[in-house]
Amino acid sequence: MPPVRHLLKNCAAVVSDDGSGPKVLRDVDILIEGPAITAIGQGLADGPLAEGVAVTNAEGWFVYPGLVNTHHHFFQCFVRNRAELDWTRLSVLEWLDRIYPVFSRLDEDCFYHSSVTAMAELIKHGCTTALDHQYCFPRHAGKRLIDRQFEAAELLGLRFHAGRGGNTLPKSEGSTIPDAMLETTDEFIGDCARLIDSYHEAGRFGMRRVVVAPCQPVNCYRETFVESVALARDRGVMMHTHVGEGESAVIQARHGMRTVDYCAELGFAGPDAFYAHCWELTHDELRTLARSGTGVAHCPEPVYLVGAEVTDIPAMAAFGVKLGLGCDGAASNDNSNLMHCLHSAYMLQCLVAAKRAHPVPPAADFLAYATAGGAQVLGRDDIGRLAPGMAADLFAIDTRRMDYVGTRHDPLSLIPRVGIGAPVDLTMINGRIVWRKGELVGLDEGKLFAQAEAALAASGAAPGKPL
Repeated sequence: MPPVRHLLKNCAAVVSDDGSGPKVLRDVDILIEGPAITAIGQGLADGPLAEGVAVTNAEGWFVYPGLVNTHHHFFQCFVRNRAELDWTRLSVLEWLDRIYPVFSRLDEDCFYHSSVTAMAELIKHGCTTALDHQYCFPRHAGKRLIDRQFEAAELLGLRFHAGRGGNTLPKSEGSTIPDAMLETTDEFIGDCARLIDSYHEAGRFGMRRVVVAPCQPVNCYRETFVESVALARDRGVMMHTHVGEGESAVIQARHGMRTVDYCAELGFAGPDAFYAHCWELTHDELRTLARSGTGVAHCPEPVYLVGAEVTDIPAMAAFGVKLGLGCDGAASNDNSNLMHCLHSAYMLQCLVAAKRAHPVPPAADFLAYATAGGAQVLGRDDIGRLAPGMAADLFAIDTRRMDYVGTRHDPLSLIPRVGIGAPVDLTMINGRIVWRKGELVGLDEGKLFAQAEAALAASGAAPGKPL
């Protein structure tokens, strides 16, 4: 069958980037064939078009590259908006002691339906690619949890990077992980290898990628990270973990160095590695990341709850650290809305601007962190920008509403400065429209909702069950 072709006609604005930086094109069309953009320009609708082109009137639409979510924990969608787990009423250690036993009760159906839940919310708000760091493997839930996530991503049409996480250090040796969630290093590495062999699509426009992602150095044996590096480099896949979220003093006490140097010593650094959070890193450590090409997945909204300080994004930008944005899980952010995180990221930096040694980057740069920046962090050169030859991953907002009066002159800064509260009007992934006019295309959202609620109610993690 010939590839499906789409034409978005008369777009009011398109945020395009041919590799030289983002620019706004006004009153243009976008032609898409199969998974890729073939042309952006004026008058494309007036030229000869082959039969079968699906024409969409995009008058009044601002069209953006799809958002790239570089860090999440989908399973935590089943543990959100819980008063008994309120960060403001518990210390970190008290919170960990309460929430990990809840995580350990989740079963395979919970992991599937929580993934559908998170992915659907991401798509509704313009996200087209997402990395999920799935480190929770209760023994009773089995080993096919990532498989079920790939199943969920295929159902919804999301471009999905599966971060196969794991924890190997027992609580008796200083971790925060219940024994019911522990794996051996061999178990963890073996399943990473299985998933790479079964799902990883390394080619251009690949919809499925696998990332070797031990949870964090504080909860894993040294050998777990050593073996992760060996496997990832052998198979040519990315590596990911949590760094700089309050654990550096513990790593210093255990290993005689802070986390950034510890990871570098183990080889868990470089252009094929990226870290989540990094809010406690020193300027020297940030320079180390920039020199090695190690990326950072900045999750702004958890800063409200768990960060001792606002992440120093101006310093990261000044030193040239590769930077993307992430939602993080519902344990520290009760939504899966990267669009909302983009606004939070900018506003948090404005809040502490006077305390910083470097100026806050322009608002438009935060859009870039959530698109091209995120693609770079994930090791991709085929997504994150709208240009001929790039993936047809995009979202559109109809700006002919009162919400946008006075804002339409600057599409680049609109989302970080103003914020977008409502779902977008269209999301396209790999040339396929997956969200349009308030509906997940081809799916019954009411049925998905009922299935997810039933899975949560049947699990040991449901609200109201004793912790």
